[in-house]
Amino acid sequence: MRALVQRVRSASVTVAGETVAEIGIGMVALVCVAGGDDAAAAERLAGRLHHLRIFPDASGQANLSVADCGHDILVVSQFTLCADTTRGRRPSYLAAAQPEQAEPVVGALVEALRSAGARVATGRFGAEMEVALVNDGPFTLLIEA
Repeated sequence: MRALVQRVRSASVTVAGETVAEIGIGMVALVCVAGGDDAAAAERLAGRLHHLRIFPDASGQANLSVADCGHDILVVSQFTLCADTTRGRRPSYLAAAQPEQAEPVVGALVEALRSAGARVATGRFGAEMEVALVNDGPFTLLIEA
C-alpha cells in the first residue's frame, strides 16, 4: 500500500456537486492498494499514519502525530499512486489492485484508524471526486507499507 500524506489546514471531497467529506486541521491520505495488499497491510499503514509525527510541538518542531493532537484524517482512495511511469508517455496501472480487492482494503484501513481513536472522513470509493485542500507547510510525504 502507498499513501501520499499531506498536512493540511483544511480539506474536502465533493462528488457530483455534493460535499461528502470535510476536515479541518489534520492530514489527507491519498491511498493506493496494490495487488496482493490485504487487511494486514491496511492495519500496518493505519498505525504509521496515526502515529506519523508531522505536526508542530510548542517549539515548532514536527514531533506530534494525529494520535497526539486529535486532528482529523481524510482518506481518499487513489489507484493512480500505483502508476508505473518508467516507459513511454502513458502510465501503466497494472500494479494497482482491482476495485473489488481494493475497496475492502481501504475499508480496513479506515476501520483500523477509527479503532485506534482517529477521527476519519473519507472520499467515495470509485467516484469521480474533487479533492480540495490547503496544504500546511507545504508538508507532503510518500509512505509505503
